[in-house]
Amino acid sequence: MSEGGGIARDQLRSFVERIERLEEEKAAIADDVKAVYAEAKANGFDVKTLRQVIRIRKQDTTERQEQAALLDLYLAALGMLPEGDVQPAEAGEAIAAAKPKRRKPRSPAADFARDLAGEGGDA
Repeated sequence: MSEGGGIARDQLRSFVERIERLEEEKAAIADDVKAVYAEAKANGFDVKTLRQVIRIRKQDTTERQEQAALLDLYLAALGMLPEGDVQPAEAGEAIAAAKPKRRKPRSPAADFARDLAGEGGDA
């Protein structure tokens, strides 16, 4: 094989070895995270809720507000919110306020939210 093939082979081997090393580190970190969750559980914390907190903390404020408003909207639409809590129209307004102003393609979920908020309209 030519010298160029040897260089490419060495480079490929280097990439593979680096990836394998990183995969080993990733597995070790995953084990560490699992151990922390187990420790939290042993101390009386609910792991499912703790995972939800971690997921929420990864979101930016706008994304978090939009998700909370959508949850309220869906719960209100299903009659699952106590009287006096967020109504569909209020949730729709909160979603509209949280969303960026750029236009996205319409989806059935977005149409549903607009209909419940009384913003219908055809686009």
